[in-house]
Amino acid sequence: MLQARTTVFAAAAAVLALCQPAFSQQPAGSDKQICDVPADSALGLEDYPTTIKLHRRLLRSHPNDALAHYHLGFAYGMVGRIPEEIDEYRMAAALGLDKWDLFLNLGLGFAERGELSNADSALEHAVLLGPDRAETHFNLALVYEKEHRLSEALREITISRRLEPQDPDELNTNAMLCAEMGDFVCARDLWTHLVQTAPGYSPAQANLAILSRTTNTDAPSLDGTAAIAP
Repeated sequence: MLQARTTVFAAAAAVLALCQPAFSQQPAGSDKQICDVPADSALGLEDYPTTIKLHRRLLRSHPNDALAHYHLGFAYGMVGRIPEEIDEYRMAAALGLDKWDLFLNLGLGFAERGELSNADSALEHAVLLGPDRAETHFNLALVYEKEHRLSEALREITISRRLEPQDPDELNTNAMLCAEMGDFVCARDLWTHLVQTAPGYSPAQANLAILSRTTNTDAPSLDGTAAIAP
């Protein structure tokens, strides 16, 4: 069996917009983004139990704070409380927060639960909001692959590779898609290129060995870029 990347879905840590002091200057009665320095400091320090406690306290007094719901959802996700994570992301979106990283994380939460239809809807919206973010295209490609929508997956991984051409996970995924679509020469060349440029990346070595044992790949070598040609 071909080896996928080490983690199935790319983590979206470090994409949260932490509260800024300017938020405290919102008009009286506005719950859009209430600044809470201790709560966001805990999040920045990756102290997720404290983050959860402080954001829940903040939301008791400001239940319509979309950013606080987002941060609480992120903290829930980081401690494995996925259903609560998804609920908070949905609340943040319902309150008007429309950010690419929110919908990326929402899609990742759905994907982790195996809810692929919900995952691709969220990730498609993340792509619309963040078309220049490689992780949106990459994770959408992974979901499409799981749904056996291989042409669409190849399209998204192609875009992702253009945005981050040196990422070995993206190149490995591109090669896997080529193999699944029956283009073994393309897969062989991409994995060969990856083995040469990232010799410590074990999935490429394993996949190339599997491909060599199970297919005839004596065709002339491509230059490793066929799968990303326009």
